[in-house]
Amino acid sequence: MTGVLDRGAAEAAAAFAVERALKRGAAAADAMYIFGVEHSLSLIDGEPEETVSGFSEAIGVRTLDSAGRQGAARVGSLGRDRLEEAVEWSLANCRACEEDPYVALAPRWSPSDDDLGLSDPCIAGLDAGARLAFCREMWEEAKGADPRVISVRSASWGDGVQDVLYVSSAGSMMWYSGATAGCGVSVVMSSGDDMEMGGYGDESRLLSALSPRDTAREAVRRTAATLGGTLAPTGRYDLMLDPETSASFIDAVGELFLASNIHKNRSLLKGRLGDSAASAAVTLVDDGTLRGGLGTAPFDGEGHPCSRTCIMKDGVVRSWLYNLKYARMDGVGSTGNASRSLSGTPDVGCSNLCLSPGELSPGEMIRRMEDGILVTELLGLHTINLVSGDFSLGVKGVRIRGGEVGAPVGGMTIAGNLMDLLRSVDLVGSDFKFSGSVGACSMVIRDVAAAGS
Repeated sequence: MTGVLDRGAAEAAAAFAVERALKRGAAAADAMYIFGVEHSLSLIDGEPEETVSGFSEAIGVRTLDSAGRQGAARVGSLGRDRLEEAVEWSLANCRACEEDPYVALAPRWSPSDDDLGLSDPCIAGLDAGARLAFCREMWEEAKGADPRVISVRSASWGDGVQDVLYVSSAGSMMWYSGATAGCGVSVVMSSGDDMEMGGYGDESRLLSALSPRDTAREAVRRTAATLGGTLAPTGRYDLMLDPETSASFIDAVGELFLASNIHKNRSLLKGRLGDSAASAAVTLVDDGTLRGGLGTAPFDGEGHPCSRTCIMKDGVVRSWLYNLKYARMDGVGSTGNASRSLSGTPDVGCSNLCLSPGELSPGEMIRRMEDGILVTELLGLHTINLVSGDFSLGVKGVRIRGGEVGAPVGGMTIAGNLMDLLRSVDLVGSDFKFSGSVGACSMVIRDVAAAGS
């Protein structure tokens, strides 16, 4: 590896791997190549902790036989001997798999010239001095934002540029390039005997969309909001999830719409296409073509064009998210949601998953709550049982009484069923924002059982 992308060499290597796979007996084959340059820097209590700059390149080869078996292998070199090894490993893995008549390659197509807003030359042009300045700015802002901040545990910055090539025996040869940058701050705050650790981070494809100063202030604000949180009485409360917490909740809900989970009996929505499964306030869209989205790309892990799919409209289940295999099983077209590691075979994943915003401001939503909790963190979302919908989650936030924000709340637990939560969504706010590749806004969920004091 030279540290500089050579597209010609990458194309020749990928084409060689596909050709060798066909000559060694594969019925079809594809290859995905990724070249990345990454930089990261972090400070702990104002002192440099870690600085990393480097590049990587790797290629994954997938082989298919006439019975639909498939196998994959990855190597970190474009050398012909290593590519030969990758083909052999891929074919061996293919032979060890079960037959699957639904596995196939995407037909050849030509991507449009539409600008998806994936690359920002300002990110590619950053130097070490600028990264250090961003981290210093975050550290200083967080340290001075509140006298209760006793430690800025981390002020970190990261950025990178990635180039992706897809080549297949169906005739495809396609590239795209994307850049990302992100910053984050974690702080420790203390008041009397109470101590709280928290933080906040942001990520974007546009350097101008990131504000290290605002990130630091938000990290302190969110941590301060729950400092000294105590148990509220056990009872039933209206919950208002802030946009970040709402995004983490929607991210978990998105798993229910993956066609792979539907076919593997891992989703409580199986058999409910066309049914009302949430309140009319809930509309969910997955959009792999969203300009500037962190989950945006011209094509997915199978070389199929990405698309925009409404998966829930006014609470009604409208569609699943598909790759080629599951689309063929259901007799529909792929939605371009194939996810794939270089060493694995394609599965299904979300791209940019979005909760459609409403019209109410957060302030108006709070004024419509008599007895509730403004939730700034849900703990344990990964433990939700996607088959039964049962959950038990920790809650941190701020008490709401009579339409006004009150004291911090911590240590509470909510338990119940995911379907009940979705049906109980009453209000959706206008404060839409992205947390990673999930876009959401504040939402009010009525009458949720919570265990406290």
